[in-house]
Amino acid sequence: MLNEKVAELLNTQINKEFYSAYLYLAFANYFSDEGLDGFANWYNVQAQEERDHAMLIRQYMQNNDAPITFSAIDQPDTNFKSHMEVLENGLEHERYVTGLINNIYAAAYDVKDFRTMQFLDWFVKEQGEEETNATDLIKKMNLFGSDPKSLYLLDQELAARTYAAPSLVL
Repeated sequence: MLNEKVAELLNTQINKEFYSAYLYLAFANYFSDEGLDGFANWYNVQAQEERDHAMLIRQYMQNNDAPITFSAIDQPDTNFKSHMEVLENGLEHERYVTGLINNIYAAAYDVKDFRTMQFLDWFVKEQGEEETNATDLIKKMNLFGSDPKSLYLLDQELAARTYAAPSLVL
């Protein structure tokens, strides 16, 4: 049985992951409207990853007989002023999610819930990758984004991204 506080934080994280999917779909819509289908693809893949993260946590809670409650998902802000603003918002959001995962890990540590800590190890690693990917995208946009030909090539690179489901054993 999961500790009540740990279960509550995990449940909240499910909803936060679904919000992340909404946010990244909003980013994808923005880039699609801007004619940058590669960027839109990149964020569509991000959205799928976030939905899967929510489902993994949900399954973990079910496997541990913890009740799950879904809450309303806030509508993300969609008033973006520039391509860079979207990318920077993505990095800021990933840093926020990293903090949420760290808080759950700390709560599990406090009650010596080693199973949940082991489960969260994958998410800790994943968040490191997410922050690196977001940072790299900002760096590339800084280097190439002001030149239309280079932006086109970067968009083509991002169009090649495909989705790979996580291989996490629960």
